[in-house]
Amino acid sequence: MDEKRSWREYLRGDLGMGIGKLQSRNGFPFFFSYIFFREAKRCLLNDEYTLQLKTGLRISWVKLSAKAAIWILCNSFRDLEPANNDFIPNILSIGPLLVSERLGYPNGHLQQEDSTCLAWLDQQPVQSVVYLAFGSTTTFNQSQFSELVHGLELVDRPFLWVVRPDLTDELSPLHSDSFKGIIAQHGKIVDWAPQQKVLAHPSIACFVTHCGWNSTVDGVTMGVPLLCWPYVADQFHNRTYICDIWKVGLRLEQGENGIVTRSEIRTKVHELLGDEGIRTRANKLRDMAKKSVSEGGSSTKNFQDFINWIKSKRYLMKLMIVVKVLSRTH
Repeated sequence: MDEKRSWREYLRGDLGMGIGKLQSRNGFPFFFSYIFFREAKRCLLNDEYTLQLKTGLRISWVKLSAKAAIWILCNSFRDLEPANNDFIPNILSIGPLLVSERLGYPNGHLQQEDSTCLAWLDQQPVQSVVYLAFGSTTTFNQSQFSELVHGLELVDRPFLWVVRPDLTDELSPLHSDSFKGIIAQHGKIVDWAPQQKVLAHPSIACFVTHCGWNSTVDGVTMGVPLLCWPYVADQFHNRTYICDIWKVGLRLEQGENGIVTRSEIRTKVHELLGDEGIRTRANKLRDMAKKSVSEGGSSTKNFQDFINWIKSKRYLMKLMIVVKVLSRTH
């Protein structure tokens, strides 16, 4: 491989392999990436052609890409979405994809994680903490931010809240005396958290989430009841799965002015934590998730099948390289 060429150029040119990542989905509740082999002269994906949530989906392009793919690998597991797995035969569910450092390599993070929150969680009673995280793109205006702060005060429970510096789109209320007083009495604020470790902690009672797919899978995998506050695109569809199909969470409803009020936050947190049926179903999904990635589990088997398929096609890759080299010499 020429050191001056990128790995993408190598895979797409010499090996005929296209690689892309979709950051939204055509109506299906899973975050997936795909790998596909192409025929000669097929249209390739550009490196910069990554679908962004806020720009909208080009549905026909997504359908074409999915149809061209031999396999679609997704961060899900069969028991979580059996209908979708049956509907799209070339899907390989290999999730949940969990953070691991067993190979000795550091994990990649979107932002620097603040692990001090884990020590803080150690000091809290079992199933007492409300965890709040809204992903990397959600923003609140100052009115909504203020209602959330006062809602947490009314809930009267310890809370761990991921507050990005750009979470509010106006002058930050983070420095107000009232906000500091609430934090000092009840909670902890971090810029970014090691989410899977947080959700696996025994002190966590529930997860207030924007319903991004990765966060949804994290919550389901750890058996944590979810309070849904979607922001854009597929997050609303994921909320439907959480509340209506899996029934492991509740909706936060906006008022007439589009604001989720402090009263709504207090009411729904108390309702969620008082519903043993939701926790029982969440624990059941957690057990399914663990089973899927255990020895003999559906995701483990799917991933091994994919590896075996790659190995079986290796001779084709070598042949394509030889043909390519020969064609350049004539």
